Amino acid sequence: MPKVLVSDSVDRAGIEILSQVAQVDEKTGLPLSDLISIIPEYDALMIRSGTQVTKEVIEAGAQLKIIGRAGVGVDNVDVAAATRQGIVVVNSPEGNTIAAAEHALAMMMSLSRYVPDANHSVKSGDWNRKAFIGAEIYKKTLGLIGLGKIGSHVANVAKAMGMKLIAYDPYISNERAEQIGCRLVELDVLIQEADYITLHIPRTEETANLINAEALAKMKPTARIINCARGGLIDEAALAEAVKEGRIAGAALDVFGNEPLEEDSPLRDGGKNLILTPHLGASTAEAQVNVAVDVAEQIRDVLLGLPARSAVNIPGLYPDALAKLRPYLELAETLGNMVGQLAGGRVESLTISLQGDLANQDSKPITIAALKGLLTPALRERVNYVNANIEAKERGIRIIEMRDASVRDYTDSLHLEAKGSRGQHTVTGALLGDGELRITNVDEFPVNVPPIQHMLFTRHRDMPGIIGRIGSLLGSFNVNIASMQVGRKIVRGDAVMVLSLDDPLPEGILEEILKVSGIRDAYTVTM
Repeated sequence: MPKVLVSDSVDRAGIEILSQVAQVDEKTGLPLSDLISIIPEYDALMIRSGTQVTKEVIEAGAQLKIIGRAGVGVDNVDVAAATRQGIVVVNSPEGNTIAAAEHALAMMMSLSRYVPDANHSVKSGDWNRKAFIGAEIYKKTLGLIGLGKIGSHVANVAKAMGMKLIAYDPYISNERAEQIGCRLVELDVLIQEADYITLHIPRTEETANLINAEALAKMKPTARIINCARGGLIDEAALAEAVKEGRIAGAALDVFGNEPLEEDSPLRDGGKNLILTPHLGASTAEAQVNVAVDVAEQIRDVLLGLPARSAVNIPGLYPDALAKLRPYLELAETLGNMVGQLAGGRVESLTISLQGDLANQDSKPITIAALKGLLTPALRERVNYVNANIEAKERGIRIIEMRDASVRDYTDSLHLEAKGSRGQHTVTGALLGDGELRITNVDEFPVNVPPIQHMLFTRHRDMPGIIGRIGSLLGSFNVNIASMQVGRKIVRGDAVMVLSLDDPLPEGILEEILKVSGIRDAYTVTM
């Protein structure tokens, strides 16, 4: 009988499901050394957020077939190491969606009517109704930053309560937003127009401190902010000051940059206009059952030889199949990531053409890999090989698959075309004989570039001196160029330049590049 280790506390409903097909050992609070020493005995590992599943743990788990995280994220699992070992990693991406959305709505209502302080006042013996005159949300404008599953549910409930909806999400199509009942706007517009602002986005380099002092200064004095998404999205010191000085009406936070919240945090002095809860977004009895059952069922299925429905790496592909397809999946994900950034976040359509011998391969996993790459800049760890297709459809992205068995410069290649907010862009890539990935074409201009972390793409007129001017400009900002390629069709016509950089571009340099005579467009791509 298979053996399952449960190393964090999970709801008994999950344990009961696992017990039907396996011996279940519950050993919580294990030190890393103890976990490494016993993991070789087990076929499956079930965790929550407490257990750190490191590369060392995974490599020691010689019999492991699956690692299940009873929750949304998998940041405490070395997914890359698990994939290399052929271990399926699963999570529960929707188990706490309703709980998180309802907590955001509860915070909004509590903030509007001063519920926590009014409750405390009555229990303390007071009866001061005038101190708690609140605000109605009816006909007020709700600005949603992020329209994924949680944001969409908040929008649906708020709409039913009579609120006007605007949203900022550069990865959602206008059609999808209209279906939800939202008007898409730019972030600055949302910040200036909204009476209530709710955040439903991951924390990334781009979203860290998204709501900062500058953004707070643009808000209405009656604006209220609710964050039940991720800590670090708001500059907490600036927020506390804005609330204290009455420059905005209030805020309600369930998540913080550092948790537990520091004793000396200025947020603690916010009074009735600042509500704080200790990361309760997923803390409902139903959500705890949902995530435990969801992950336990997936572990059971994999132990029975069935595919998992929410695998974070590659579902239903066992090591032999994975070894054959992995290079193509890496190519597809890389090209999807690149073409999405070139086309702009709000992609309307993606055409995937399998060329040469690649046209004879199964297109489904390659298409999913391309979509995962396309959506990764927006969703980060929330997008995987199972939900990429669903996430793309929810965003109104039209997906077209094509096959072309004719051989061009390479035996097999992959061509992606995306139409987005910055127009239509294409990239083509291929695998060299040694398995190295190469970008062979950008916007129909031939190049030969290996993808690296920081890249700069320009569209320009082929003319003397333009390469030197770009190089000098980058040098003046202390940006080192690793390699440079120019693709052109005719002399002194249009051309594409691809620069591989050792460093990310500093803020403001892209605007300077666009001022160079002959440069028509310039885009940065971060892989």
